[in-house]
Amino acid sequence: MSMTSTVTGLPDRYRPLDQVGPDEETETGVIQTWRAKDRILNRDVAVRVHTPAGPAAHAWITRALTAGGLATPALAMVYDASEGSVGTEGEGGTTAGAAYVVNEWIDGETLADRLADGPLPEREVRTVLRRLAEGVAEAHRVGLAVGGLTPDNVVLRPNGLVGLRGVPAASGSIDGDVAALGALLEVCLTGLRPGETEPRPLHGPSDLVALARRARSTEPGHALSSVAAMAAILAERPRSRPQANASARTEGRTDRPRPERPAADGPGTEEPVRLDRDTFPPVPPTRPGAVPPVAVGGDTVNVSTVLPAADDGAHGLSDDLYTGPPTGATDVDDDDDRARRHRLLVIALPLLALLVVVALAWWVGTSLLSVAGSVDDDSTPSISVPSSSASAPSSEAPATAGAAVPVQGAEIFNPEGDGEPENDDDVPLTVDGDPATTWSTVTYRGSPAFGNLKPGVGIVYDLGSSQQVGGVTVVTPTPGATVEVRTAESSAGSLDGFQVASSATLEGTTELVFDQPAQARYVLLWVTGLVDDSDGFSASIGEVTVQAAG
Repeated sequence: MSMTSTVTGLPDRYRPLDQVGPDEETETGVIQTWRAKDRILNRDVAVRVHTPAGPAAHAWITRALTAGGLATPALAMVYDASEGSVGTEGEGGTTAGAAYVVNEWIDGETLADRLADGPLPEREVRTVLRRLAEGVAEAHRVGLAVGGLTPDNVVLRPNGLVGLRGVPAASGSIDGDVAALGALLEVCLTGLRPGETEPRPLHGPSDLVALARRARSTEPGHALSSVAAMAAILAERPRSRPQANASARTEGRTDRPRPERPAADGPGTEEPVRLDRDTFPPVPPTRPGAVPPVAVGGDTVNVSTVLPAADDGAHGLSDDLYTGPPTGATDVDDDDDRARRHRLLVIALPLLALLVVVALAWWVGTSLLSVAGSVDDDSTPSISVPSSSASAPSSEAPATAGAAVPVQGAEIFNPEGDGEPENDDDVPLTVDGDPATTWSTVTYRGSPAFGNLKPGVGIVYDLGSSQQVGGVTVVTPTPGATVEVRTAESSAGSLDGFQVASSATLEGTTELVFDQPAQARYVLLWVTGLVDDSDGFSASIGEVTVQAAG
């Protein structure tokens, strides 16, 4: 179809070739798109004609002039825009005003044609959406909503870049662009065009599925904040979990290696010793020649367990090792003398220090205070020395959690997740009695706040029945992660169904004691912040112990 057959008065530099696509009905009129030749620069251009002109087209022309200041390969450049210089023949031979915008002509395959063969590969999805989002984000920075983000307008350029035709659309909004990019991400994952099947089953890499849902969500706190945020997330490498064998990787997600346990019957191995929580560990054997002194009562030390100090006698330790006292009555007497001297030093030195302190206190008191009455010259101040058994804290000790509560079951709690596993099979390792075996989150990119994809993930522990709980002890190999402990008497499917009992930043071993005992059957360890590792952000839990109220 020839453009001159329906449109007159176009500047001579643009020679119409043919109409592209159907007429676009808008709230302000009709837009027709034509492919034309720029006679001056000898290049193809896209000319869009809006009927009528005047106030109806004024806002569109203003937006087009704003877009003319952009320079990004993802958006078709605006070469020219004007209103009132083009006319179309109306009914009865009258002429109605029109306006036009001249865009860069983009060669290539439309995304709609490409998706006719099925979904795009993951790598191509990330590249196409990232480049498109970066271009739209540039427009948003100058306050321009692009609009027209449909598979028919997105063109895959021959050089591997992506471009959007018809910039800007007749109307649009910032939030509408975010939602439209989410719809494009969905259609790239499913291979279906928007509007063909609703709701469409989403499948593909979990982070892309979650990103598409957030972009299309309208729920406060869950919706994606901006197109720039989408571009930043897509620019990150896909989150992954390292495997024990680094060469065995799966696309998007890999497993964190588990510590290997030595076989109980293997050569040179021993079964690990399980200690009761209230039992002290065995004392290791002491090295010869380094026997510590043993207290036998009060401040007295059994000198027979202490190596003699070096002196000029036969028992001094110099270049030779001391091998024990020689026999004989004289040596026994020497040992007794040394023992008496030692006892004298042990008793006398603390008393001397105490007397010095008392004297200083008395001098300060008599110098600064006015004391009524007379004091005899040879009188000695009476000092009352409190015994160690009388010193006790003035306030009561804080409440502590009691004995461990057996856990009847444990499972992942991931209400804001994308449906993909979060190392679910490793959850029992957090209550197996061995802190060396761990459960970990998958690795997230871009932010310790779970890559800005969700507020957290956790593990729910079922105690079997409702009971008084006083605290939780957590052992982790990744200190720095932040957690909350929440409780509930009945099973809950959302985070709001659990009450916060305590929170902390995890150390190696962290005791989270509740301010008040909680009546609960279900205890949720909710991880809210991750720590940096070599590949991104994650957190690991080695052992969790739920404790009854003390």
